[in-house]
Amino acid sequence: MKRLKAYFWPAVGLAAIVFSVRALIHELRGLSLNEFIASFQAISVESWVLAIAATLVAYAALAAYDKLALDHLGHRISIWFITLCSFTTYALSHNLGASVFSGAVVRYRAYRSKGLTPGEIGILVAFCSFTFTLGTLMLSAIVLLAKPDIIERFAEVLPIEMSLTTGGLLLTFICLYILGSRVGLRPLRTRWFQLHYPRPSIVVRQLVIAPVELIGAAGIIYFALPEAGNPGFVVILGIFLASFSAALLSHAPGGLGVLELVFIAALPEMDPADVLAALAIFRLLYLLIPFVLALVVIFVFEHSRFLEQRDAKGS
Repeated sequence: MKRLKAYFWPAVGLAAIVFSVRALIHELRGLSLNEFIASFQAISVESWVLAIAATLVAYAALAAYDKLALDHLGHRISIWFITLCSFTTYALSHNLGASVFSGAVVRYRAYRSKGLTPGEIGILVAFCSFTFTLGTLMLSAIVLLAKPDIIERFAEVLPIEMSLTTGGLLLTFICLYILGSRVGLRPLRTRWFQLHYPRPSIVVRQLVIAPVELIGAAGIIYFALPEAGNPGFVVILGIFLASFSAALLSHAPGGLGVLELVFIAALPEMDPADVLAALAIFRLLYLLIPFVLALVVIFVFEHSRFLEQRDAKGS
């Protein structure tokens, strides 16, 4: 049974990749490699600079996820340690899939070295995941209210039914969450930990930081796209929210094939080669380069921990 569980999510991710790649090949029929290379080379230096800036904004906001969770738990840790831990966590989880689990492993190793208990680390992981969800719901509501016809773009690839009413319901849920922090609901107590409702100041910061991270990530793609046929940032943001959420749910490593399929299908007014070039920049800046740097950070951290433990045993 344990062996089946170990292979379940990788199997789901592989199935999602196969399905998405097959559908993507159908969408890209007739597109040549030369067209993609030409679109990639046509991206201006200014667009590269703006895309890099958007990447830095996104990862800075991700570090703030961990900082918020630690403030909620009442722990003070160096902002540099938090930033490195958060960066490594998300760089790995975005590429490997099953982000909650892969992120938990990295955070467990890092924050245990700073004195957090397993229960506190579990709350931290859940808090960060909820912050991301909160930001996704908030921005989805705004996009639906601003561009209600955006749902028509996903009709062929995503089985979703949303409307202005859905946007209103999402905002109502967020308002109830804010009200809960104002009322001060009682903590949820279990055998292993106590789950306290976030303070109003923490909730306000969640509602600011989570959208910033998603806006930064979507901005990478927006800045890399050409102006011709570009439907505007709000539409690109809405497509990103749908595609990135679908990628996370699919557990496909790096959302391979899923992001491309949704974006190509949702932007019929744009040249597929231009869309693929923009997504290639997104993968390079948001996924691949951070992934390589994260591996370096893990090596340095584990090496330093090994030396500390060896010196402790020697003394």
